[in-house]
Amino acid sequence: MNQKEYTVEGRQFRTESDYARALHDKKIIDELRRKTDFSDKAALEKLMKDIQGGGFHFMTLLGEDFRDEIAEALKSAEKIEAKGGRSKKSKSTKQYPKLSEELDTYVREELKRREKRRKLLTVLCSVVAVCCLGYVGVYSWFSKRTDNTYQELSELKEKPVVGNVTPEPGPLYTLDEQQEPKEVLDEYKNLLNKNKKLIGWLQIDDTNIDYPVMQTSDNVYYLEHNLNQEYDRNGSIFMDKDCDVLKPSTNYIIYGHHMKSGNMFGKLDLYEDEDYCREHPYIRFDTIYEKGIYEVMYVFRSRVYSEEEIVFKYYQFIDANSEQEFNSYMNEMAEMSLYDTGVTAEYGDQLLTLSTCDYQEKNGRFVVVARKIKE
Repeated sequence: MNQKEYTVEGRQFRTESDYARALHDKKIIDELRRKTDFSDKAALEKLMKDIQGGGFHFMTLLGEDFRDEIAEALKSAEKIEAKGGRSKKSKSTKQYPKLSEELDTYVREELKRREKRRKLLTVLCSVVAVCCLGYVGVYSWFSKRTDNTYQELSELKEKPVVGNVTPEPGPLYTLDEQQEPKEVLDEYKNLLNKNKKLIGWLQIDDTNIDYPVMQTSDNVYYLEHNLNQEYDRNGSIFMDKDCDVLKPSTNYIIYGHHMKSGNMFGKLDLYEDEDYCREHPYIRFDTIYEKGIYEVMYVFRSRVYSEEEIVFKYYQFIDANSEQEFNSYMNEMAEMSLYDTGVTAEYGDQLLTLSTCDYQEKNGRFVVVARKIKE
């Protein structure tokens, strides 16, 4: 339908439904014009009163135009009367005939359709509101439970050791024949008795990052489970399955969700600000066997690449087999870093990489790399 077909009484309408409503109004208006003597003041006054009282239902601005038309006619009739003329009285007591049965039926059906749409919209809005409240409730419950759980775990570190602590046999805790068995630090013995997959504890001052670090044979389980092995949408902070705290690996890679609540690594991207990094240069990471303080070295954004893409993939840098390979990794990260911290590393240094999601691009990651301070 072209623009001309959407024009009624000099007004244009954008949609076909608006156009249909305008035609409905025009039918009523044409009928009223035909039955009304516009030179009769009394008839005009009665018509205006009926319209204002809701006697006729207009669905578009044509109704307003018609009221304006009646008002103008009334002014003209009043001027004539003021000059001594007489308004015609022949129709002053005339009752307006009912509109055609077809038009009346159309009006009733349209009102029914509007009421049905209103009720449906009300139901849909109620369902959406309930779903939103439910989501907020569940999210808040998980967040509160997470806070309570990690508060209890933090307190457990300070309690006296209960029972013997034996790390679970397996690739994560197996020593080479040449290696001496390592003693678990006292503060982690109770936690290790609670879950044998504990590998350490991570803490950054002035943040809520103060969590146990888990490690298992895959990098999926602790995305949705806590240290108590309960389902938890916050997941846990966990170390890459290929890292080895006994060997040790050149680079410990630790992952955590970027939660909107700020839980897990939700505050890690504060390191985007160079001033913040300058004020918070140190990260504490203890393995269950030894303590460690790390100094922030690089901060950058990256993403998870496909296997076919030939590019530096920070999440594959776990061991450097030579000084040349180590320096190559350092150069790659230095070029990616958002700013220069002035901190560098040399072959043989122990590194720590913290990684979380970054939503600036698909599969984006926000990464902080630190070097262990030598005692």
